Amino acid sequence: MPTLMVQGCTSDAGKSTLVAGLCRVFKRRGLTVAPFKPQNMALNSAVTPDGGEIGRAQALQAQAAGIAPSVHMNPVLLKPNTDTGAQVILQGHSIGNLEALDYHSYKPKAAAAVFDSYARLCAEYPYIMVEGAGSPAEINLREGDIANMGFAERADCPVILIADIDKGGVFAHLVGTLALLSASEQARVQGFVINRFRGDIALLQGGLDWLEAYTGKPVLGVLPYLHGLHLDAEDAVPENAVNAGKFRVIAPLLPHISNHTDFEPLRLHPQVDFRYVRHLESIPAADLILLPGSKNVGFDLAWLRSQGWEAAIQQHLRYGGKVIGICGGMQMLGHSIHDPHGIEGAPSSHKGLGLLDLETTLQPEKQLTNRVGVLGLMPREGVCNTPLRGYEIHCGISTGAALATPAVYLEGQPDGAISADGQLFATYLHGLFDSPQALQALLEWAGLSVAQTLDINAVREQQLERLADTLEAHLDMSAIHHLLTPCA
Repeated sequence: MPTLMVQGCTSDAGKSTLVAGLCRVFKRRGLTVAPFKPQNMALNSAVTPDGGEIGRAQALQAQAAGIAPSVHMNPVLLKPNTDTGAQVILQGHSIGNLEALDYHSYKPKAAAAVFDSYARLCAEYPYIMVEGAGSPAEINLREGDIANMGFAERADCPVILIADIDKGGVFAHLVGTLALLSASEQARVQGFVINRFRGDIALLQGGLDWLEAYTGKPVLGVLPYLHGLHLDAEDAVPENAVNAGKFRVIAPLLPHISNHTDFEPLRLHPQVDFRYVRHLESIPAADLILLPGSKNVGFDLAWLRSQGWEAAIQQHLRYGGKVIGICGGMQMLGHSIHDPHGIEGAPSSHKGLGLLDLETTLQPEKQLTNRVGVLGLMPREGVCNTPLRGYEIHCGISTGAALATPAVYLEGQPDGAISADGQLFATYLHGLFDSPQALQALLEWAGLSVAQTLDINAVREQQLERLADTLEAHLDMSAIHHLLTPCA
């Protein structure tokens, strides 16, 4: 099938962004294109309508293409839970934890899933946009590769190579990457894209001419540095405050933080000063503390304590502050977390912060569900009527008296807890702040007197359109269109 692959010289070169932008450009040109990433390593994920889990970037790319996300758009998702191991998600569902060396032996099975999913997408969609992972020049990972050239060679598709000039050494990145490929792989690279350029393009022209003459391959475009581009991150944690609002919100940057995209509506809110507090940073005073999801709750709990967060949260509550815990953050607020099956490492139990009367036991079967519902917070009318939607991705089952006062109702079923003093709000629901009315209600509950609404879904659409406009203006779209549709 007509397929085009984007590979990068490094991680964070702009592969995900370029694929999302091209999906939107092709959609605007009337093409039905599906995104595909054979193998992804990320802790930001999404739940698909077919009840599976994929990387968040592929869900965004599906939105850019105007189609529903599917587990087959990201058949292998690796979710790191230690420095050497990860939970392996195969076609949307966990097959357990594997250490890095064990996964290397597992690759033939992963490859079978990759090409099964690719075939399914090819049967359903006329065009496929593929995103690589990391760099194709990682020599130690080339054997059995399914993420970059190993896929491209077997699928027999052309490749665009993207490099980030903002990192420095862009010509060395491109030429060096090309030099480390085999002859057939070099021939597969049909052109280069340079990303995040700042300055006068005339000063770069000599380098572009040299690159084309030296490699015999065209530069398909130079993309400008897009200040203030806000799209869901594949994995990297974004910078701190976008706005200098007066309402202070902080969250610990946990070592295994997951789905930090939950907090994008707060990071972009004009009235909010949102900050991640990193390792060894002092914990500032705040109006609202957020406890994020975690892929290794026990480890991250120990890290929280080592950084002084337990005392800081207790002091915050004594002064009347509010706390919201989402998924793993909710589990941390309880008395204990039990992992008898070793879901997140060796079988163990961990003492929680003890702020909510609940305990959690991790189970082998992961909950993967898109949800709609209402907040459990009572407005003036005395009726739970603030709508929200989101998704659940968790292995934990929580029990305890605190759950008698739910934080939300999902399809009429209670979830989470609100403390008796009204200072703690905890739920398993990711995407809690994506619904504009729920975001406004929660900010006002936390102490912001008159909170503005912000529709993060509208922001995503605006940013995708802005990105597509930029690609149309700065890339040779005729050449790229021909690479995807060689018979057009």
